[in-house]
Amino acid sequence: MLKKTIIILIVIFVAIQFIRIDKTNPVVDEKLTLKAPKEVGSILQKGCYDCHSNETKWPYYSNIAPISFFVGTHVKKGRKALNFSIYNQIKDDIKVQRLKRAIFMVKTERMALPSYVSAHEEAKLSKDEKNILINWFKDELASLGESN
Repeated sequence: MLKKTIIILIVIFVAIQFIRIDKTNPVVDEKLTLKAPKEVGSILQKGCYDCHSNETKWPYYSNIAPISFFVGTHVKKGRKALNFSIYNQIKDDIKVQRLKRAIFMVKTERMALPSYVSAHEEAKLSKDEKNILINWFKDELASLGESN
């Protein structure tokens, strides 16, 4: 019975490898991308861009199901939540909501996702980097006429 179960699991594992996720990176239009100070931009690129931009660097494990399903879902949700590649296209009222949420997510250490950071040590933000992001998000809110 155990041998049959193992064989079935192996067949399922092999079969799901043929289910491919969409790893499309839409074309980036520089007119729409976030324009941030260099320091902020570099922090965002190392800790956020894989899920929150159209510049995702798809790791090798994004080709292995079922892990690929989780990676694809995270990128899709991340781009929907806040996509820095189309930042200048986002309506101000939506941008305000997203920036407030970004502050909350960074403050409460929910971003970057712990599962992402465990596989990408370079994405782990220092306390100073988190503060730089939070302060920049607050400055962006102020530029949109919002108090935080």
